[in-house]
Amino acid sequence: MTLLAVPNVSEGRDRATIEALRAAFTTADARLLDVHSDRDHHRTVFTLAGEPGQLAPALLAGARESIARIELASHDGIHPRVGALDVAPIVYLSEAERGAACAEALVTADLLGDELGLPVFLYGLLAGGRTRAELRRGGPTELAARVHAGTLTPDFGPATVDPSRGATLVAARPPLVAFNVELSAPATLEQAQAIAARIRESGPDGLQGVRAIGLWLAHRRVAQVSTNVEDHRATSLARVVEAVARNATPAAAELVGLAPRAAFDGFPDDLPVRNKRLIEDALAGTA
Repeated sequence: MTLLAVPNVSEGRDRATIEALRAAFTTADARLLDVHSDRDHHRTVFTLAGEPGQLAPALLAGARESIARIELASHDGIHPRVGALDVAPIVYLSEAERGAACAEALVTADLLGDELGLPVFLYGLLAGGRTRAELRRGGPTELAARVHAGTLTPDFGPATVDPSRGATLVAARPPLVAFNVELSAPATLEQAQAIAARIRESGPDGLQGVRAIGLWLAHRRVAQVSTNVEDHRATSLARVVEAVARNATPAAAELVGLAPRAAFDGFPDDLPVRNKRLIEDALAGTA
């Protein structure tokens, strides 16, 4: 049985730190499948594969290196975040593996809280459907204030949030596709934000299982609609592109991490996709 882990760390610029984190996440038996860093988001997404019992130690080692090297209080990336190791989901590829993924996620959360003193919050399936957005609302400062006031309590670890390390969000979930669409110039941040508001699940043109925000990428000087597609069977990436294109012209797309092959069913041939890598190919060692 193979599970995935997709730790997201709040560092996307310093190569020495990213390489040190890469080494740390692979000190255990987990296999590294992919690394994706972004300067504007100031974030790196690692994808690991392993059998039950192998991913939790890898995540612990990577978390230890993350909190040693990343100063969250001075972080200036545009991606929402609450921790140096911001999220650490365990991913199951079939329903038969869901129980094992839940167990691995809970072991991970316990290790992070007990051995590193990190406050850990569960989300998704393990927390009655609580979302990342609920926990990230207002950023690490607001999260710390809610914990201090007693309106929010970590599921593991201490009931305080160190502003330099923050907290970590842990879940067990099926594959999520992190997919970004860049808009053709002269699109603005405001246009990207308006499109994101329309196409996210709660919007007037809401796509099922889609979370979306509009961002401005200063290094590339383009507006971006950044999405998380939580159920690619309900909403394909082609449908995301179609929804964006009803409001602005897409210039390019970007995949963050890995995606299931089926997520690209019907995808337009004329839209370039950076970093297009598939879970199936990575596991088979062909990507």
